[in-house]
Amino acid sequence: MKKAMFILGSCAMLFSCSQKQNYTMQSPEIDAVKAVFDLYNKADVEGQRQYYADSAKIYQNTPESNPITVDEMISRQKEEVGTFTGSTLEIGEDAIEMVTTDQGETWVNVWGTWKGTMAVTGQVFETPVHSTFRFVEGKIVSEHGYWDNSPYVIAFMEYEASQKAAADRLP
Repeated sequence: MKKAMFILGSCAMLFSCSQKQNYTMQSPEIDAVKAVFDLYNKADVEGQRQYYADSAKIYQNTPESNPITVDEMISRQKEEVGTFTGSTLEIGEDAIEMVTTDQGETWVNVWGTWKGTMAVTGQVFETPVHSTFRFVEGKIVSEHGYWDNSPYVIAFMEYEASQKAAADRLP
């Protein structure tokens, strides 16, 4: 009986050691996300396209019922380049990870900081950002990004109100 228990225990340990790794901080997918961020920081929004599947769905501060396409994401980033100067997405080496879910999905999670200066006012913003990217066959098929953009929305509203007030004072 002791011998059977030992054999069963040994087999259980052997098979548990051969399971696929669910978590890593180094992978081609992580390198791809770092490359996307690097291209963003260089204002090369078109260069990011190579990392996304043609049918990728992007959810930036939106529910899953309202995705945008890669083309729409790139268009928005092009607009942002004129609105903010020196905008960057910064991530630390320990703030990016890849996980494989129990369902076999591959996701890369990133925690970073977006920094930018509003072009018309010079106001500097720094916003925590969380993004998660799902990969299939080496391409991003889904991206979820979350951050609080209310500080810059308020700043734009205040700027527009001050411009309107100044125009109203003109003869």
